This record gives sequence, C-alpha cells and structure tokens, in this order.
Amino acid sequence: MGLVERFSKLRSRWSRSFPPNLARLMLLGCAALWGGSYLLAKFAMEAIPPQWLMGLRMIGACLCMLALFHKHIVPYLTPKIIVPALVVGLTYWGTMVTQTIGLQTIEPGRSAFLTAAYCVLTPFATWIISKTRPKAINLVAGVICLIGVGFVSLKPGGSLSLSAGDWLTIATAVIFSFNLTCLGVYTKRFDPIAVTFVQFGVAGVLFIIGASFTEPMPNASWLAPSVVASVLYLFLGATMSAQIMQNIGLAHVPASQASIIMCTESLFAVTFSALFWGETIMWTSLVGFALIFVAVLMSVIRPTGQSLHRN
Repeated sequence: MGLVERFSKLRSRWSRSFPPNLARLMLLGCAALWGGSYLLAKFAMEAIPPQWLMGLRMIGACLCMLALFHKHIVPYLTPKIIVPALVVGLTYWGTMVTQTIGLQTIEPGRSAFLTAAYCVLTPFATWIISKTRPKAINLVAGVICLIGVGFVSLKPGGSLSLSAGDWLTIATAVIFSFNLTCLGVYTKRFDPIAVTFVQFGVAGVLFIIGASFTEPMPNASWLAPSVVASVLYLFLGATMSAQIMQNIGLAHVPASQASIIMCTESLFAVTFSALFWGETIMWTSLVGFALIFVAVLMSVIRPTGQSLHRN
C-alpha cells in the first residue's frame, strides 16, 4: 500500500473516531508552529535574503504536497485553474513578500500582531469582491483594531510613528484579506488541496524570479546547520505540518472554537520573540496588541459558524 493510500485510510478512520480534545491540541500546535515561523524566518534571513528564503519555502512545500496528495492535485491541473492560480498566487506572493521584507526591520512579535489584522479586514475585502456587507460587529472590530495599531505606533514621548517595516506588514494584512476572499471563492470550484498547491507554486516561482534579479545568489553560508534547520522548519513545520493539523482540527472542532484557538498564533509569536530573540515590549505595544487581539476575536466569532483560516 502506497503512502497516499495509507494516509487516506488513516484519515478515514480518524473521521469516524477522533478525540475532540486531541483535535483542539492539534489546532493549538498549528498556531504554535505559525507563531514560531516569525522567529525562525527572522533568524534564517540573517543568512538567506527574504525572496530566496520564501522561494525555498514555497517550492519545498509544493514538492511535499505533490508527493503526498498528487491524486488531489494532478486532475485539477487543467487550463481552467490557470486564472485562479494566478489570482491566489499573486495575492499570496504579495502577502509573503511584504511580510518577509518588513520582518527584516521589525521584531517578530510586532510583525505577528500587525499581520493578524487580516482577520478584521477580510469582511471588508469580501464586501468589495462579493458585495456582501460586513456586519456591525465588523465595523466595531475595525475601529478597535485601528486604535490598537495606534497604540503600537506610539513612541516614547507620545509621538505616533510607524516604520517602513510596520507599513509593509500592515500592507501584508490588507493583501492577505483579499487572498483569503479569493480562496473562499475558488475552493468552492476546485479541490482545496489543488488550490493551495497552485497558490504555493505561483508564489514560489515569483519569489525565485524576483530573487534572481534583485538578491545575491546562493552561497555556502546557507548550508550552516542552523540555517538549514530553520528553512526545514518553515516549509515542513509552519507550512506543510501546520496545514495538515489545521485541516484535521477543523474537521472535528466547531469553526468558532477553532478560529479562537488559531488566533493564539500572535500570542505564541510575541512570546517566542521575547524569550528567544530578546524583543522588548513597551506598555503601549502591549495595550495595542491586546486591542488588536480583541478585534481579531470579534471578527472570527461568527454566529453562522463560519471562520477565517489561513493556508
């Protein structure tokens, strides 16, 4: 029996009897893996330029997905998926390039909380694309999130200031909100695994092309054991494993609960950054982080049972 067949048989058995608490732990593990990715990406970028790093991450994830899920992917690789692939691939590339370049100049925890604003912005992106009006709670969450970003931008002395890295990370949240909206449309027409694969593929190619023209070529420093371990974590842990854990968890935990658990990503990120990177967190930033987190929670708790989730 092949690896894919064994995986499918295991998934079928889990679908019949899978402990809900274990599923919740998997979602929490998924959030922790995502939270750790900010710190590991920051570390890896000390040796590998950002576009090369993301190119390796995307292409590595594609190869793993093709090996594990080729029966879900290959049948959908037809001309019909070209436009969806370009749309989700370009928006995902925009998300990752702004976040990764921004992460070069700001701390991992700060990046995580500013990025988390995508949960607040997605209902408004949906309004633009699908003409579905956001609810009153989304408007309130948007105001709270804006106030939170204001506190994050406060400097000693009371002046408001956002660095170029902060603005790039805010752009990440904006672009990602449109990426999620487009994914919501296209995963209704194609297998979600196939859509994720072409998204990673298009983004990976764009990163490699961009890196080839704008960044130094690979060198021996990339092969340092700590750098290799960071890159492996990013595509095997934060991309592949987290995606599988998310999918299993969402199948066995109500969406409203799952969304709240996965929102702890930013809490993990700032904790890891403070412990292992030495990130200093001012009281104004703590207030801002708390307000952004509250706004995110307001945005993901939906009476309809729908949720926002990341690929």
